Amino acid sequence: MKLHIISSKNKSSLLEKTIKEATIGLDVVHVNHVQNKEDLQNKKILLAIELDEIGICKDTLKFVRELHNLSNKSLLGSSACLIIKSNSDLYTKNFARDMVFLLNNLGCSFMGQPLVEMTKDLKNLFTFQKKFNIPLPELCSNLCKNTISRLMSYNPKSLENPHVLGLHASNYKTSNTLTLWNLIKKNLTSVDEFHVENGTILDCIGCAFKTCKHYSKQSSCFYGGTMVKEIYPAIEAANALVFLCPNYNDALSANISAVINRLTALYRRSKFYDKSLFSIVVSGNSGSDIVAKQLISALNLNKGFRLPPYFALMYTANDPGSILKYSDVDIRAKEFANHILMETKS
Repeated sequence: MKLHIISSKNKSSLLEKTIKEATIGLDVVHVNHVQNKEDLQNKKILLAIELDEIGICKDTLKFVRELHNLSNKSLLGSSACLIIKSNSDLYTKNFARDMVFLLNNLGCSFMGQPLVEMTKDLKNLFTFQKKFNIPLPELCSNLCKNTISRLMSYNPKSLENPHVLGLHASNYKTSNTLTLWNLIKKNLTSVDEFHVENGTILDCIGCAFKTCKHYSKQSSCFYGGTMVKEIYPAIEAANALVFLCPNYNDALSANISAVINRLTALYRRSKFYDKSLFSIVVSGNSGSDIVAKQLISALNLNKGFRLPPYFALMYTANDPGSILKYSDVDIRAKEFANHILMETKS
């Protein structure tokens, strides 16, 4: 299969060299523009992005706008990875999650950990260098090769009757998010749900790597408790996770954030590459995209959950029960349930 590369026009010599080294032996197609919505469907795509001094790439944004104007299915069946370089210590992760969000809403899926960052002087790779003890440019090239290799072999298969786990920290009496989840849940065949109640999950204390690894080998964590006894086993048993996230001050709730932070011990033991991530986000006024992007950066870019196309169902609803006033809510809920069943792959 060919690798289709979408890249910045003015790339640095380091990014240019890295991409060249990482794609040796591959059948590469450089894509500068698209004319039809089918042009980049069912493709393997690499985004090689050089950020400017304020952390954006106009070339990439222009290209994504072209795709969006063609169709919201212009990347259907495609999967992608990203290599993003910045001339500062900032912006790489932020631009990456924006890109993943935009491309996901055009039908693109992302394998777990699809991003290689190149910050100023490759400082973001210092920790990796301690482990591999090789020059930073060589290390960066190797990471890019590995990521592209995973993309080229990425071909998850659909699962028959996948098991779905819903995680939330809300109240059924007042939550539009849970009202929407109920409409979806009744169309799923194998589903569990876990309510993260206040006070039951302590946040991560940031154990040293060796300490975290020690507890991980015992399928545990420093704090133990509900997270270890109930949530870890539930996640391990699930093929797909649905994070049910009302917008709390343009952020995930504290309890859901604590769950994500405490996943590190489980992640140390086994990758999440075979688990699919979905979400339901309801905002009272605006900002559902901000919450969805937080899930992308924490769980796809960082922890390595697979991101299926159109992973998030987003609505705006304020008063309790007002989600039901949308005339299309039942149809969209059923469609999203079917989407979960079809797109939960391993």
